[in-house]
Amino acid sequence: MEIAIIAHDGKKADMVQFLNKNKEILLNEKIKIIATGTTGSKAEAAGFKVKKMLSGPLGGDAQIAARVAEGKTKMVLFFKDPNSSHPHEADINMLIRICDVHNIPLATNESTAQLLLLGLNE
Repeated sequence: MEIAIIAHDGKKADMVQFLNKNKEILLNEKIKIIATGTTGSKAEAAGFKVKKMLSGPLGGDAQIAARVAEGKTKMVLFFKDPNSSHPHEADINMLIRICDVHNIPLATNESTAQLLLLGLNE
């Protein structure tokens, strides 16, 4: 199962902490992690194997949306920062829409992401 991870700058540390907290689930050989560029680099530094896309503002969100549309990515964990503006908001909205169109689980905060990962163990 391919899971995408994305985190805005103000949430990258939270994402790494979340990944470490869920290391046992995420290091399962059946799970492959993809990520936008900077988030992927942070995850790699924490010991995770990650396929990195472009940085979000440079098209990484769109690349992940394409993988969702192609049926490759089966879950998206996107830690959005609601307290800052993002110049690539159109790409973010497009990714959310594509997840809805293709019925792909999407978490935009840590609590929802935790519930999605716990559901993998059932």
